[in-house]
Amino acid sequence: MESSARDQRWGAALWGLLVVLCAVVFLDGLDVSMVGVALPSIQAELGMSTAALQWVVSGYVLGYGGLLLLGGRTADLLGRRRVLLVALGVFAGASLLGGLADNGALLIAARFIKGVSAAFTAPAALSIITTTFAEGPARNRALSIFTACAASGFSLGLVLSGFLTELGWRWTFLSPVPVALIALAAGIRLLPKNDHRAEGGYDVLGAVTITGAMLLLVFTVVEAPEVSVTRTALTGAASLALLGLFIWLERRVRHPLVRLGILRAGPLARANLGIMILFGSYIGFQFAAMQYFQNLLGWSALETALAFLPSGLLVALTSTKIGALADRFGTGKLIAVGAAALVGAYTMFLRLDEDPSFWGLVLPGMVLLGTAFALSFPSLNIQAVAGVHDDEQGLASGLVNTSGQIGGAVVLAIVTAVLTLGSGDPIATFRAAIVISVVFALLGLGIAISGLRFRRSGSADQPEKVLETV
Repeated sequence: MESSARDQRWGAALWGLLVVLCAVVFLDGLDVSMVGVALPSIQAELGMSTAALQWVVSGYVLGYGGLLLLGGRTADLLGRRRVLLVALGVFAGASLLGGLADNGALLIAARFIKGVSAAFTAPAALSIITTTFAEGPARNRALSIFTACAASGFSLGLVLSGFLTELGWRWTFLSPVPVALIALAAGIRLLPKNDHRAEGGYDVLGAVTITGAMLLLVFTVVEAPEVSVTRTALTGAASLALLGLFIWLERRVRHPLVRLGILRAGPLARANLGIMILFGSYIGFQFAAMQYFQNLLGWSALETALAFLPSGLLVALTSTKIGALADRFGTGKLIAVGAAALVGAYTMFLRLDEDPSFWGLVLPGMVLLGTAFALSFPSLNIQAVAGVHDDEQGLASGLVNTSGQIGGAVVLAIVTAVLTLGSGDPIATFRAAIVISVVFALLGLGIAISGLRFRRSGSADQPEKVLETV
Protein backbone atom coordinates (compact mmCIF):
# COMPACT_ATOMS: atom_id res chain seq x y z
CA MET A 1 0.00 0.00 0.00
CA GLU A 2 2.80 2.44 0.85
CA SER A 3 4.40 1.92 -2.55
CA SER A 4 1.12 2.74 -4.28
CA ALA A 5 0.99 5.90 -2.23
CA ARG A 6 3.75 7.36 -4.35
CA ASP A 7 1.56 7.29 -7.44
CA GLN A 8 -0.53 10.31 -8.33
CA ARG A 9 -3.35 8.07 -9.63
CA TRP A 10 -5.52 6.61 -6.88
CA GLY A 11 -7.00 3.19 -7.43
CA ALA A 12 -10.03 1.60 -5.80
CA ALA A 13 -7.95 0.29 -2.89
CA LEU A 14 -6.69 3.76 -1.92
CA TRP A 15 -10.13 5.31 -2.26
CA GLY A 16 -11.66 2.51 -0.17
CA LEU A 17 -9.06 3.03 2.54
CA LEU A 18 -9.67 6.79 2.52
CA VAL A 19 -13.45 6.36 2.77
CA VAL A 20 -13.10 4.13 5.85
CA LEU A 21 -10.73 6.57 7.55
CA CYS A 22 -12.99 9.49 6.69
CA ALA A 23 -15.95 7.68 8.25
CA VAL A 24 -13.96 7.14 11.44
CA VAL A 25 -12.85 10.75 11.77
CA PHE A 26 -16.35 11.97 10.87
CA LEU A 27 -17.67 10.01 13.85
CA ASP A 28 -14.97 11.44 16.10
CA GLY A 29 -15.79 15.01 15.05
CA LEU A 30 -19.51 14.34 15.24
CA ASP A 31 -19.33 13.15 18.83
CA VAL A 32 -17.48 16.23 20.04
CA SER A 33 -20.36 18.50 19.06
CA MET A 34 -23.40 16.27 18.60
CA VAL A 35 -24.61 16.58 22.18
CA GLY A 36 -24.54 20.39 21.99
CA VAL A 37 -28.16 21.03 21.05
CA ALA A 38 -29.33 18.11 23.21
CA LEU A 39 -27.81 19.52 26.42
CA PRO A 40 -30.91 21.41 27.64
CA SER A 41 -33.07 18.28 27.08
CA ILE A 42 -30.51 16.10 28.89
CA GLN A 43 -30.39 18.58 31.75
CA ALA A 44 -34.17 18.60 32.10
CA GLU A 45 -34.64 14.80 31.99
CA LEU A 46 -31.68 13.80 34.16
CA GLY A 47 -31.85 16.76 36.56
CA MET A 48 -28.24 17.89 36.06
CA SER A 49 -26.80 21.24 37.17
CA THR A 50 -25.03 23.52 34.67
CA ALA A 51 -21.64 22.61 36.17
CA ALA A 52 -22.44 18.88 35.92
CA LEU A 53 -23.87 19.31 32.42
CA GLN A 54 -20.61 20.66 31.04
CA TRP A 55 -18.96 17.35 32.00
CA VAL A 56 -21.15 15.63 29.39
CA VAL A 57 -19.04 17.59 26.91
CA SER A 58 -15.80 17.68 28.91
CA GLY A 59 -15.95 13.96 29.76
CA TYR A 60 -15.56 13.13 26.08
CA VAL A 61 -13.05 15.89 25.45
CA LEU A 62 -10.86 14.86 28.38
CA GLY A 63 -10.91 11.17 27.56
CA TYR A 64 -10.05 12.11 24.00
CA GLY A 65 -7.43 14.75 24.74
CA GLY A 66 -5.91 13.11 27.80
CA LEU A 67 -5.00 9.84 26.06
CA LEU A 68 -4.36 10.95 22.46
CA LEU A 69 -0.60 10.98 22.93
CA LEU A 70 -0.68 7.42 24.24
CA GLY A 71 -3.09 6.49 21.44
CA GLY A 72 -0.77 7.88 18.80
CA ARG A 73 2.29 6.15 20.24
CA THR A 74 0.38 2.86 20.63
CA ALA A 75 -0.59 3.04 16.95
CA ASP A 76 3.07 3.45 16.01
CA LEU A 77 4.14 0.49 18.17
CA LEU A 78 1.29 -2.04 17.87
CA GLY A 79 0.21 -1.27 14.33
CA ARG A 80 -2.24 1.37 13.18
CA ARG A 81 -4.77 -1.05 11.69
CA ARG A 82 -5.08 -3.15 14.85
CA VAL A 83 -5.40 -0.13 17.15
CA LEU A 84 -7.97 1.53 14.90
CA LEU A 85 -10.24 -1.50 14.63
CA VAL A 86 -10.21 -2.39 18.34
CA ALA A 87 -10.86 1.21 19.39
CA LEU A 88 -13.67 1.56 16.86
CA GLY A 89 -15.43 -1.45 18.39
CA VAL A 90 -15.15 0.12 21.86
CA PHE A 91 -16.53 3.38 20.45
CA ALA A 92 -19.64 1.60 19.17
CA GLY A 93 -20.21 -0.08 22.55
CA ALA A 94 -19.80 3.16 24.49
CA SER A 95 -22.23 4.92 22.15
CA LEU A 96 -24.85 2.29 22.94
CA LEU A 97 -24.21 2.67 26.67
CA GLY A 98 -24.68 6.45 26.46
CA GLY A 99 -28.00 6.04 24.68
CA LEU A 100 -29.27 3.76 27.44
CA ALA A 101 -27.96 5.78 30.41
CA ASP A 102 -30.57 6.68 33.02
CA ASN A 103 -28.52 9.07 35.18
CA GLY A 104 -25.95 11.82 34.71
CA ALA A 105 -23.00 9.89 36.18
CA LEU A 106 -23.45 6.94 33.80
CA LEU A 107 -23.86 9.29 30.85
CA ILE A 108 -20.64 11.13 31.70
CA ALA A 109 -18.83 7.79 32.12
CA ALA A 110 -20.05 6.63 28.70
CA ARG A 111 -18.88 9.88 27.15
CA PHE A 112 -15.46 9.48 28.77
CA ILE A 113 -15.11 5.94 27.40
CA LYS A 114 -16.07 7.18 23.95
CA GLY A 115 -13.44 9.87 24.25
CA VAL A 116 -10.81 7.32 25.24
CA SER A 117 -11.66 5.14 22.23
CA ALA A 118 -11.51 8.16 19.93
CA ALA A 119 -8.07 8.94 21.39
CA PHE A 120 -6.87 5.76 19.69
CA THR A 121 -8.90 5.91 16.45
CA ALA A 122 -8.07 9.53 15.51
CA PRO A 123 -4.24 9.40 15.52
CA ALA A 124 -4.25 5.89 14.02
CA ALA A 125 -6.45 7.06 11.14
CA LEU A 126 -4.43 10.22 10.52
CA SER A 127 -1.09 8.40 10.65
CA ILE A 128 -2.37 5.75 8.19
CA ILE A 129 -3.02 8.59 5.75
CA THR A 130 0.30 10.34 6.31
CA THR A 131 2.27 7.11 5.87
CA THR A 132 0.26 6.02 2.82
CA PHE A 133 0.20 9.19 0.74
CA ALA A 134 3.47 10.87 -0.27
CA GLU A 135 4.18 14.27 1.26
CA GLY A 136 3.22 17.02 -1.18
CA PRO A 137 0.15 17.33 -3.45
CA ALA A 138 -1.00 13.71 -2.92
CA ARG A 139 -0.91 13.96 0.86
CA ASN A 140 -2.38 17.47 0.86
CA ARG A 141 -5.27 16.24 -1.25
CA ALA A 142 -5.88 13.24 1.00
CA LEU A 143 -5.59 15.35 4.16
CA SER A 144 -7.96 18.00 2.82
CA ILE A 145 -10.59 15.30 2.20
CA PHE A 146 -9.88 13.67 5.56
CA THR A 147 -10.01 16.90 7.54
CA ALA A 148 -13.07 18.04 5.60
CA CYS A 149 -14.86 14.97 6.96
CA ALA A 150 -13.59 15.69 10.47
CA ALA A 151 -14.63 19.35 10.28
CA SER A 152 -17.96 18.43 8.69
CA GLY A 153 -18.67 15.97 11.49
CA PHE A 154 -17.76 18.60 14.03
CA SER A 155 -19.80 21.34 12.34
CA LEU A 156 -22.79 19.27 11.25
CA GLY A 157 -22.99 17.50 14.61
CA LEU A 158 -24.99 20.41 15.95
CA VAL A 159 -27.37 20.29 13.00
CA LEU A 160 -27.93 16.55 13.25
CA SER A 161 -28.31 16.89 16.99
CA GLY A 162 -31.12 19.34 16.48
CA PHE A 163 -33.11 16.99 14.26
CA LEU A 164 -32.47 13.97 16.48
CA THR A 165 -33.26 15.83 19.70
CA GLU A 166 -36.75 16.48 18.33
CA LEU A 167 -37.17 12.67 18.41
CA GLY A 168 -35.42 12.35 21.77
CA TRP A 169 -31.95 13.22 22.99
CA ARG A 170 -30.98 9.55 23.28
CA TRP A 171 -30.89 9.30 19.50
CA THR A 172 -27.87 11.60 19.48
CA PHE A 173 -26.00 8.79 21.25
CA LEU A 174 -27.54 5.80 19.46
CA SER A 175 -27.27 7.02 15.86
CA PRO A 176 -23.45 6.65 15.59
CA VAL A 177 -23.66 2.94 16.54
CA PRO A 178 -24.62 1.51 13.11
CA VAL A 179 -22.20 3.86 11.32
CA ALA A 180 -19.34 2.71 13.57
CA LEU A 181 -20.21 -0.97 12.99
CA ILE A 182 -20.32 -0.50 9.21
CA ALA A 183 -16.98 1.31 9.30
CA LEU A 184 -15.55 -1.50 11.45
CA ALA A 185 -16.66 -4.19 8.98
CA ALA A 186 -15.30 -2.20 6.03
CA GLY A 187 -12.04 -1.51 7.85
CA ILE A 188 -11.43 -5.21 8.51
CA ARG A 189 -11.60 -5.78 4.77
CA LEU A 190 -10.01 -2.63 3.33
CA LEU A 191 -7.26 -1.51 5.70
CA PRO A 192 -3.83 -2.92 4.77
CA LYS A 193 -2.74 -5.88 6.90
CA ASN A 194 1.01 -5.39 6.38
CA ASP A 195 1.13 -2.65 9.00
CA HIS A 196 4.47 -0.99 9.73
CA ARG A 197 5.43 -0.94 13.42
CA ALA A 198 7.97 1.36 14.99
CA GLU A 199 10.55 0.11 17.47
CA GLY A 200 10.43 1.19 21.12
CA GLY A 201 8.38 0.80 24.27
CA TYR A 202 5.56 2.40 26.24
CA ASP A 203 5.74 5.37 28.56
CA VAL A 204 2.91 4.53 30.97
CA LEU A 205 4.06 7.03 33.61
CA GLY A 206 4.11 9.78 31.01
CA ALA A 207 0.55 8.96 29.95
CA VAL A 208 -0.65 8.90 33.56
CA THR A 209 1.01 12.20 34.51
CA ILE A 210 -0.14 14.19 31.45
CA THR A 211 -3.70 12.85 31.73
CA GLY A 212 -3.78 13.67 35.45
CA ALA A 213 -2.42 17.16 34.80
CA MET A 214 -5.12 17.92 32.21
CA LEU A 215 -7.93 16.50 34.36
CA LEU A 216 -6.83 18.56 37.36
CA LEU A 217 -6.46 21.70 35.28
CA VAL A 218 -10.01 21.55 33.94
CA PHE A 219 -11.41 20.48 37.32
CA THR A 220 -9.70 23.50 38.91
CA VAL A 221 -11.22 25.97 36.45
CA VAL A 222 -14.70 24.42 36.56
CA GLU A 223 -14.86 24.25 40.36
CA ALA A 224 -13.27 27.67 41.00
CA PRO A 225 -16.59 29.56 41.35
CA GLU A 226 -17.88 27.03 43.91
CA VAL A 227 -14.87 26.53 46.19
CA SER A 228 -12.39 28.56 48.22
CA VAL A 229 -9.39 30.36 46.74
CA THR A 230 -7.10 28.08 48.77
CA ARG A 231 -8.55 24.92 47.25
CA THR A 232 -8.36 26.41 43.76
CA ALA A 233 -4.71 27.31 44.31
CA LEU A 234 -3.89 23.83 45.61
CA THR A 235 -5.49 21.92 42.74
CA GLY A 236 -3.99 24.35 40.24
CA ALA A 237 -0.54 23.85 41.75
CA ALA A 238 -1.02 20.07 41.67
CA SER A 239 -1.86 20.28 37.97
CA LEU A 240 1.29 22.28 37.25
CA ALA A 241 3.37 19.86 39.35
CA LEU A 242 2.10 16.89 37.32
CA LEU A 243 2.87 18.76 34.10
CA GLY A 244 6.38 19.47 35.35
CA LEU A 245 6.80 15.81 36.31
CA PHE A 246 5.66 14.79 32.82
CA ILE A 247 8.29 17.02 31.19
CA TRP A 248 10.96 15.71 33.58
CA LEU A 249 10.02 12.11 32.76
CA GLU A 250 10.00 12.71 29.00
CA ARG A 251 13.56 14.00 29.15
CA ARG A 252 14.79 10.87 30.97
CA VAL A 253 12.83 7.78 29.96
CA ARG A 254 14.21 5.57 27.22
CA HIS A 255 11.03 5.58 25.14
CA PRO A 256 9.20 8.86 25.89
CA LEU A 257 5.54 9.34 25.13
CA VAL A 258 6.52 12.67 23.55
CA ARG A 259 10.00 13.23 22.16
CA LEU A 260 10.22 16.87 23.24
CA GLY A 261 12.60 17.73 20.42
CA ILE A 262 9.73 17.38 17.95
CA LEU A 263 8.25 20.58 19.39
CA ARG A 264 11.28 22.60 18.29
CA ALA A 265 9.94 22.66 14.74
CA GLY A 266 8.27 26.08 14.43
CA PRO A 267 5.48 25.11 11.98
CA LEU A 268 4.52 22.07 14.08
CA ALA A 269 4.46 24.06 17.31
CA ARG A 270 2.37 26.85 15.76
CA ALA A 271 -0.01 24.33 14.20
CA ASN A 272 -0.63 22.72 17.58
CA LEU A 273 -1.24 26.09 19.23
CA GLY A 274 -3.54 27.05 16.36
CA ILE A 275 -5.62 23.88 16.70
CA MET A 276 -5.81 24.38 20.45
CA ILE A 277 -7.20 27.88 20.02
CA LEU A 278 -9.52 27.01 17.11
CA PHE A 279 -11.21 24.16 18.96
CA GLY A 280 -11.07 25.77 22.37
CA SER A 281 -12.68 29.02 21.32
CA TYR A 282 -15.35 27.24 19.29
CA ILE A 283 -16.37 24.68 21.92
CA GLY A 284 -16.66 27.46 24.50
CA PHE A 285 -18.71 29.57 22.07
CA GLN A 286 -20.91 26.61 21.17
CA PHE A 287 -21.74 25.85 24.81
CA ALA A 288 -22.68 29.48 25.50
CA ALA A 289 -24.66 29.75 22.25
CA MET A 290 -26.72 26.64 23.07
CA GLN A 291 -27.73 28.15 26.40
CA TYR A 292 -28.43 31.54 24.79
CA PHE A 293 -30.56 30.30 21.88
CA GLN A 294 -32.61 27.75 23.81
CA ASN A 295 -32.78 28.89 27.43
CA LEU A 296 -32.92 32.65 26.89
CA LEU A 297 -34.55 33.04 23.46
CA GLY A 298 -36.71 29.92 23.79
CA TRP A 299 -35.68 28.46 20.44
CA SER A 300 -36.38 24.77 19.82
CA ALA A 301 -33.58 22.26 19.27
CA LEU A 302 -34.39 22.24 15.54
CA GLU A 303 -34.34 26.04 15.26
CA THR A 304 -30.98 26.14 17.03
CA ALA A 305 -29.61 23.47 14.70
CA LEU A 306 -30.75 25.40 11.62
CA ALA A 307 -28.97 28.50 12.94
CA PHE A 308 -25.69 26.54 12.79
CA LEU A 309 -26.48 24.95 9.42
CA PRO A 310 -24.81 27.65 7.22
CA SER A 311 -21.53 27.16 9.06
CA GLY A 312 -21.63 23.38 8.73
CA LEU A 313 -22.57 23.45 5.04
CA LEU A 314 -19.80 25.90 4.24
CA VAL A 315 -17.23 23.63 5.90
CA ALA A 316 -18.58 20.49 4.20
CA LEU A 317 -18.66 22.04 0.72
CA THR A 318 -15.33 23.87 0.71
CA SER A 319 -12.85 22.02 2.93
CA THR A 320 -11.96 19.48 0.23
CA LYS A 321 -10.55 22.30 -1.92
CA ILE A 322 -8.10 23.50 0.72
CA GLY A 323 -5.39 21.02 -0.29
CA ALA A 324 -5.08 22.67 -3.71
CA LEU A 325 -5.06 26.14 -2.12
CA ALA A 326 -2.35 25.02 0.30
CA ASP A 327 -0.22 23.83 -2.64
CA ARG A 328 -0.60 27.24 -4.30
CA PHE A 329 -0.45 29.73 -1.42
CA GLY A 330 1.04 27.75 1.49
CA THR A 331 -0.67 26.79 4.73
CA GLY A 332 0.53 29.88 6.63
CA LYS A 333 -1.53 32.35 4.59
CA LEU A 334 -4.66 30.21 4.76
CA ILE A 335 -4.31 29.85 8.53
CA ALA A 336 -3.90 33.63 8.94
CA VAL A 337 -7.02 34.39 6.87
CA GLY A 338 -8.97 31.74 8.78
CA ALA A 339 -7.83 33.18 12.12
CA ALA A 340 -8.99 36.65 11.06
CA ALA A 341 -12.39 35.24 10.08
CA LEU A 342 -12.65 33.55 13.48
CA VAL A 343 -12.06 36.84 15.29
CA GLY A 344 -14.69 38.51 13.10
CA ALA A 345 -17.26 35.78 13.80
CA TYR A 346 -17.01 35.93 17.58
CA THR A 347 -16.84 39.73 17.61
CA MET A 348 -20.09 39.86 15.63
CA PHE A 349 -21.86 37.76 18.26
CA LEU A 350 -20.97 40.30 20.93
CA ARG A 351 -23.93 42.28 19.51
CA LEU A 352 -26.43 39.66 20.70
CA ASP A 353 -29.51 40.86 22.56
CA GLU A 354 -32.98 39.57 23.46
CA ASP A 355 -34.19 39.79 19.83
CA PRO A 356 -31.21 39.11 17.52
CA SER A 357 -31.58 39.55 13.76
CA PHE A 358 -31.00 36.33 11.88
CA TRP A 359 -29.95 38.11 8.67
CA GLY A 360 -27.99 40.87 10.34
CA LEU A 361 -26.26 38.88 13.11
CA VAL A 362 -26.68 35.10 13.20
CA LEU A 363 -26.21 34.32 9.47
CA PRO A 364 -23.15 36.56 8.89
CA GLY A 365 -21.57 35.28 12.08
CA MET A 366 -22.09 31.66 11.08
CA VAL A 367 -20.72 32.28 7.58
CA LEU A 368 -17.57 33.76 9.07
CA LEU A 369 -17.31 30.85 11.48
CA GLY A 370 -17.64 28.33 8.65
CA THR A 371 -15.03 30.19 6.61
CA ALA A 372 -12.62 30.12 9.54
CA PHE A 373 -12.96 26.36 9.99
CA ALA A 374 -12.84 25.57 6.27
CA LEU A 375 -9.56 27.45 5.85
CA SER A 376 -7.86 26.77 9.18
CA PHE A 377 -8.60 23.17 10.11
CA PRO A 378 -7.20 21.36 7.03
CA SER A 379 -4.27 23.79 6.79
CA LEU A 380 -3.30 23.31 10.44
CA ASN A 381 -3.41 19.51 10.06
CA ILE A 382 -1.24 19.63 6.92
CA GLN A 383 1.27 21.86 8.68
CA ALA A 384 1.32 19.72 11.84
CA VAL A 385 2.56 16.53 10.12
CA ALA A 386 4.80 18.00 7.41
CA GLY A 387 8.37 16.72 7.57
CA VAL A 388 7.71 14.16 10.34
CA HIS A 389 9.36 10.74 9.96
CA ASP A 390 6.97 7.81 9.37
CA ASP A 391 7.89 6.26 12.74
CA GLU A 392 6.58 9.40 14.50
CA GLN A 393 3.49 10.11 12.42
CA GLY A 394 1.32 8.62 15.18
CA LEU A 395 2.99 10.92 17.68
CA ALA A 396 2.53 14.00 15.48
CA SER A 397 -1.09 13.04 14.83
CA GLY A 398 -1.66 12.49 18.54
CA LEU A 399 -0.11 15.86 19.37
CA VAL A 400 -2.32 17.86 17.02
CA ASN A 401 -5.47 16.06 18.14
CA THR A 402 -4.48 16.42 21.79
CA SER A 403 -3.97 20.14 21.36
CA GLY A 404 -7.47 20.57 19.99
CA GLN A 405 -9.20 18.56 22.67
CA ILE A 406 -7.26 20.03 25.59
CA GLY A 407 -7.92 23.52 24.23
CA GLY A 408 -11.61 22.65 24.08
CA ALA A 409 -11.67 21.33 27.64
CA VAL A 410 -9.85 24.32 29.14
CA VAL A 411 -11.78 27.06 27.32
CA LEU A 412 -15.09 25.29 27.97
CA ALA A 413 -14.23 25.18 31.67
CA ILE A 414 -13.53 28.92 31.68
CA VAL A 415 -16.76 29.69 29.82
CA THR A 416 -18.74 27.46 32.20
CA ALA A 417 -17.26 29.31 35.16
CA VAL A 418 -18.32 32.65 33.62
CA LEU A 419 -21.86 31.40 33.00
CA THR A 420 -22.09 29.90 36.50
CA LEU A 421 -20.94 33.08 38.23
CA GLY A 422 -23.21 35.21 36.05
CA SER A 423 -24.15 38.80 36.75
CA GLY A 424 -27.88 39.46 37.22
CA ASP A 425 -28.17 40.40 33.51
CA PRO A 426 -28.29 37.26 31.34
CA ILE A 427 -27.35 39.16 28.15
CA ALA A 428 -24.27 40.59 29.85
CA THR A 429 -23.37 37.11 31.11
CA PHE A 430 -23.57 35.56 27.64
CA ARG A 431 -21.53 38.41 26.17
CA ALA A 432 -18.88 37.88 28.84
CA ALA A 433 -18.71 34.19 27.88
CA ILE A 434 -18.26 35.04 24.21
CA VAL A 435 -15.53 37.55 25.09
CA ILE A 436 -13.48 34.54 26.22
CA SER A 437 -13.67 33.12 22.69
CA VAL A 438 -12.77 36.51 21.20
CA VAL A 439 -9.65 36.76 23.38
CA PHE A 440 -8.44 33.30 22.40
CA ALA A 441 -9.20 33.95 18.72
CA LEU A 442 -7.08 37.13 18.85
CA LEU A 443 -4.25 35.11 20.35
CA GLY A 444 -4.58 32.63 17.47
CA LEU A 445 -4.43 35.45 14.93
CA GLY A 446 -1.24 36.74 16.53
CA ILE A 447 0.36 33.28 16.31
CA ALA A 448 -0.68 32.93 12.65
CA ILE A 449 0.78 36.33 11.77
CA SER A 450 4.03 35.45 13.56
CA GLY A 451 4.39 32.47 11.22
CA LEU A 452 4.09 34.74 8.18
CA ARG A 453 6.71 37.10 9.61
CA PHE A 454 9.19 34.24 9.99
CA ARG A 455 8.84 33.47 6.32
CA ARG A 456 9.11 37.09 5.21
CA SER A 457 12.30 37.54 7.23
CA GLY A 458 13.94 34.70 5.30
CA SER A 459 14.12 32.35 8.27
CA ALA A 460 11.39 29.99 7.18
CA ASP A 461 11.24 26.83 9.21
CA GLN A 462 12.61 23.64 7.70
CA PRO A 463 10.67 20.91 9.49
CA GLU A 464 12.39 17.98 7.83
CA LYS A 465 15.85 19.01 9.07
CA VAL A 466 14.67 20.06 12.50
CA LEU A 467 12.77 16.86 13.13
CA GLU A 468 15.62 14.63 11.99
CA THR A 469 18.31 16.28 14.09
CA VAL A 470 16.70 16.88 17.49
